[in-house]
Amino acid sequence: MPHRTTVIWDDVFTAYDFGPDHPMGPVRLDLTTRLARALGVLEDVDVLAPEVAPDELLTTVHDPVYVQAVKDASADPANADLHRGLGTTDDPAFAGMHEASARIVQGTVDVCRRVWEGETDHGVNYCGGLHHAMRTHASGFCIYNDIAVGIQWLLDHGVERVAYVDIDVHHGDGVERAFWNDPRVLTVSLHESGRHLFPGTGWPGDVGGPDARGSVANVALPPGTTDASWLRAIDAVVPPLVRAFAPQVLVTQHGCDTHVEDPLAHLAISVDAQRRAHDELHTLAHQVCDGRWVALGGGGYELVDVVPRSWAHLVAIAAHRPVDPATEVPAEWREHVERVFGRPGPRRMGDLPADRLPIWVQPWSMGHNPDNPLDRSVFATRQAVFPAHGLDPWFD
Repeated sequence: MPHRTTVIWDDVFTAYDFGPDHPMGPVRLDLTTRLARALGVLEDVDVLAPEVAPDELLTTVHDPVYVQAVKDASADPANADLHRGLGTTDDPAFAGMHEASARIVQGTVDVCRRVWEGETDHGVNYCGGLHHAMRTHASGFCIYNDIAVGIQWLLDHGVERVAYVDIDVHHGDGVERAFWNDPRVLTVSLHESGRHLFPGTGWPGDVGGPDARGSVANVALPPGTTDASWLRAIDAVVPPLVRAFAPQVLVTQHGCDTHVEDPLAHLAISVDAQRRAHDELHTLAHQVCDGRWVALGGGGYELVDVVPRSWAHLVAIAAHRPVDPATEVPAEWREHVERVFGRPGPRRMGDLPADRLPIWVQPWSMGHNPDNPLDRSVFATRQAVFPAHGLDPWFD
């Protein structure tokens, strides 16, 4: 019987490495794989090691001149083109950068292809989700935009509607820009407000180009947003829009830098809330597009305590083998962390005590409070976008 879930992995993915002092250490990917394997959630999935994406694929989204600039910097980091975002503090050039980045792209395209062609129901590439890369330049730790290339592949192979949902703490600006004026793609991003965080974009009034009004939705969350409010924002915006859009494929980005311990942002989300968001998006894929779901990684800079647990939950959910948050983290994984980092890893797969679960979320149908910053942000988005889809911004 064929596997119904495909997960992208190869040890070579740790070659996407900006250096020892960079926040996005590739050890987070290795630890995620080790934890998923120790939990047994990789036993019933097809683990696929992709090749390096050819230029013909990369240039469906990226300027050929930019791809050549990445190759030049990859061959000799001293030749990095700063004008194209290469060799900067955010995106340092490193030997083999083109191959490492293009392999991530191919992994996302591979799961997009498998999902669309019916080889698998769900595809997961937690090495991907690099949503900031633009057509002509690198940005925000992202060299190539694997998400945009994957979505473009779907469109080029017969998909008429793709919904993209981004729950990273940073605005999904690169994907939004790639499909700004394309009515075939709905992009929804929930992120910390650009007034406080990179890239400084993603406002409720940004709703798409002249040929695609209402195809873009942005929820700019206030700093300090906690579990119940974050989940309320997701529930109030994502399911109504995705259902109204009726996509054939759901693509989601699961950056876990929303976590309270993440060093680069200012939200206060737990692994338990992230797990619930993963599960709700999985359920939504089954409800609206026959389970055709591509789930990707993204940001996340608490490399040991947060990223591996959050993305192991993502893989487990995609494999239809969800892990209870009360589950003890396998001893073999914690011992590995102790050997490598000289400190213990987390003991449980969740953050919250049992008496705080499940997280209670007030549904939008119970009304909203205009004096509450979170509710104001959510309502601004609903007011800007919902009418374009025949939805009432006031009520569900």
